[in-house]
Amino acid sequence: MKKTVLETGVGIFVIIGLICVGYLTVKLGKMELLGSNYYNLKANFRTVAGLKNGASVEIAGVQVGTVEKIYLDKKTQTAVTDLKIEKNVTLSADVIASIKTSGLIGDKYIQLSPGGDPEVLKSGDMITETESPIDFEELISKYVFGSVENDNTEMGDFLK
Repeated sequence: MKKTVLETGVGIFVIIGLICVGYLTVKLGKMELLGSNYYNLKANFRTVAGLKNGASVEIAGVQVGTVEKIYLDKKTQTAVTDLKIEKNVTLSADVIASIKTSGLIGDKYIQLSPGGDPEVLKSGDMITETESPIDFEELISKYVFGSVENDNTEMGDFLK
């Protein structure tokens, strides 16, 4: 009789432990079991140098999503990013997506600058206005070799 009570107690303890481990796995892994609190958008960039999967997507310095996937569109030879945005964030059709660097040599992230268009982006839509990151190596080599004057970019004008 005592053996059965002991085995039942151990069994209940193991089941409670497994439930706790499962709960922590879902919460810490940020998995969604019952629906999603996010919607997906896409954005094309000329280059995404330094941007990685899992990078944050921010508006006014507040994280509102993450970069889910980065891949090459073989037809247009541009980088496509799949973004996961929180459902409570509505973005107008003229939103601008820019790749920025946190700090001087920090990680890359995507900054969204909301627009004023009354049309709202829905899940699966494409952000059409994008700005790729500045390639500092190319800019420095142009400056060193004296071809900055011929460059019409913003940074070329800045370094003159």
